[in-house]
Amino acid sequence: MAIKRPKIAIGFIVAGVLMVVFGTIMCFVVPLVIDDQIVKNTVIDPKNDLTYTMWKDIPVPFFMSVYFFNVLNPAEILKGEKPMVEQRGPYVYRKQCQKENITFHPNGTVSYREYRQYHFEPSMSAGNESDVVTIPNMLVLGASVMMENLPYVLRLMMSATFKTFKEGAFLTKPVGELMWGYDSGLVDFLNQYLPGMIPTSGKFGLFSEFNNSNTGLFTVFTGKDDIRKVHRVDSWNGLTELPYWRTAQSNMINGTAGQMWPPFMTKESTLPFYSPDACRSMELVYQRPGEMYGIPLYRYVAPKTLFANGTDYAPNEGFCPCRQSGLLNVSTCRHNSPVFISHPHFFNADPVLLDYVQGLNPSEEKHGLFIDIHPQTGVPLNVSIRLQLNLYMKKVSGITETGKISDVVMPMIWFEENGYIDGPIVNTFRTNLVVLPTVLEYLQYILIGLGLATIIVAAVVYHKVKTNQPGHSNLPDGIKCSSAEERDPLLQDDMN
Repeated sequence: MAIKRPKIAIGFIVAGVLMVVFGTIMCFVVPLVIDDQIVKNTVIDPKNDLTYTMWKDIPVPFFMSVYFFNVLNPAEILKGEKPMVEQRGPYVYRKQCQKENITFHPNGTVSYREYRQYHFEPSMSAGNESDVVTIPNMLVLGASVMMENLPYVLRLMMSATFKTFKEGAFLTKPVGELMWGYDSGLVDFLNQYLPGMIPTSGKFGLFSEFNNSNTGLFTVFTGKDDIRKVHRVDSWNGLTELPYWRTAQSNMINGTAGQMWPPFMTKESTLPFYSPDACRSMELVYQRPGEMYGIPLYRYVAPKTLFANGTDYAPNEGFCPCRQSGLLNVSTCRHNSPVFISHPHFFNADPVLLDYVQGLNPSEEKHGLFIDIHPQTGVPLNVSIRLQLNLYMKKVSGITETGKISDVVMPMIWFEENGYIDGPIVNTFRTNLVVLPTVLEYLQYILIGLGLATIIVAAVVYHKVKTNQPGHSNLPDGIKCSSAEERDPLLQDDMN
């Protein structure tokens, strides 16, 4: 039995060495395997059940919350006084998105149209669509600014037309009609005699073009040939650049379609995307790390320069003519209507804008937009896009409906589109991208630690066994213990 012990100890030493080697190999191989699986599953491919389904039909609930700026003193505004508004809402709508006409191309791209529908959610809203609010009349005030430089006679004719159809500077109607459209004799008249002046041929509403519509024909890269290009827009409606702005840089279509991004993001990465509703590409920047359901994330926010004017931020010169920083002039893609986009309550805008309107209280928590991204896959975990629609209004001579209105960028509504990953998909996401990699990471260190411990224990056991074997001496080889006779010759003589 004693003879077998050294062999057993040697066996344990070999096993320990193998565990250390295997654990060390895992340190290098496991990250590569995980990254390879991420690449394979991030490519837009019908074979990737989970990620393709997430891309094709967004599996998480998405909502649009709309807030109206109810005008409290319309009569006084017409006399030149400062506008006073109060926020009403939210009026919440469930948003459903679905990609259709999906066509894959040989050059590693895929084309599609994404259709969207909105359904009112009374239980999540602070009121009903029957609530009545007062907002600036875009048909009157917008058309007045558009006609400012036309001959005086034409302005008088337009004013007479407004009176014929009993249209004033402000509009008081139910939320549902303002959102999705109402019948207007003026709209019918303008479409008949001035076709193309307004963007609708039926009912006129702030979101009448949104419901049951699509965002245009997107062609994006699948990532099959280069994962760094996955989701990046190749063209939109057949265009590789936009026709709206003054410079080539401003007209560039950059980034993705705004739903997913390429994997393996770092804190130095940005979040570029093209928004058809804003008529331009935008870019968010890294703010901080975070965690959601135990899943690590990076938060990206809008930089202060996003809507800065050309004076404060030279690259934005192409989006001018500009007003104060914090406003994006989208008139060039909105039939020249004097419409501006901003952050809600003029957050991150020139403070002078707050002096022109009473009732606004901007804060980053309530009005800043952000996207929380899982950096390893580029999948959004939590999204909150907040934007405000504003109308530039002023007194226009010859159009009496404008009264003595002071020049002001008037907030009309702001909306938040938000959604977050939830339900069974969270468990699948966390298991595949957090739990499994963590288990494998711990396993490799356990193998290395266990292997080293096994080697040490087995080596000690081996040493002890060899030491306790019969005839074994601790003296160096070549040195032997002598008998008493060999040590003392005199003693040997006496014995003789």
